[in-house]
Amino acid sequence: MWFFDALASGFTRPTDPGRLQLFRIIFGTVLTTRFTLALGQGGWDRFAPGSLSLRLAEHRLGPRRSRLLAAAYRPALLIRTTAALALALGAAPRLALLVTLAGAAMELLYLKSPNAVRYTLLTGACLGLAGDLGHGLHIEHTPSAANTWALCLLVLITTDIYWNSAWQKIRSDQFRSGLYLAQWVHTYTQVRQHLPHRRGQYAVPAVVRHRLGNLTDRDVRLWRLIAAAVITAELALPIALLIPQTMPYAIAAGIAMHAAFSCLKPRQLITFSGLTTGTYVAFSA
Repeated sequence: MWFFDALASGFTRPTDPGRLQLFRIIFGTVLTTRFTLALGQGGWDRFAPGSLSLRLAEHRLGPRRSRLLAAAYRPALLIRTTAALALALGAAPRLALLVTLAGAAMELLYLKSPNAVRYTLLTGACLGLAGDLGHGLHIEHTPSAANTWALCLLVLITTDIYWNSAWQKIRSDQFRSGLYLAQWVHTYTQVRQHLPHRRGQYAVPAVVRHRLGNLTDRDVRLWRLIAAAVITAELALPIALLIPQTMPYAIAAGIAMHAAFSCLKPRQLITFSGLTTGTYVAFSA
């Protein structure tokens, strides 16, 4: 298995540098999409005078720093979107990566739950440590040790994300019982017509709402099976992705799982799902 061979060699084992170059394209594309979506649904006017977001920033950062944030906010949105697109296209990739990560880190100043930002910074740091990011949309496949260390880091980060998530779910009686998922879908079914910005925020299929959104004992039992399947998948995926014989099936299962996750909150999970499935290319180095 290449991953353990790379560890044993002190990360000098040659790997396919194109794997990380492909992830660079995926990373830039996902961040371009995320940053573009952030311009809509009030994102452009987040720190408008008199807005709640500006008041919260003043409370958290103080008047002076909040004014600086408000003044830099809109230009930063445009600059980071341009940088993410340049990263995807391979134009001055290292500079584009630094600007993209700085633009993503800005969200730590105002988002209530910046987990997606932290994951972005972690996977972006792996790109920063790569020896060969490539240029343009060309992907180099000549074996080299330039990206071995970065590929191993991506594998470790994704494995930690999956196993830590599974551990948290195992510790949650409500999730393991299926009650959490059953209650979430039931509540969403009842209030979905009253939610602001419904388009793009939620995409739970009608068949799921009608057949599994009634909070009956049958629904809870079915959601318990789904919860067990999710935990099992998160535990098994990192290992299955590293084994050539099981990798194609693991990729299909992972994409299907993240597609289901994204139905709950498409806009919020686009970064996590996009980057996590994007790291799959690192497992096959």
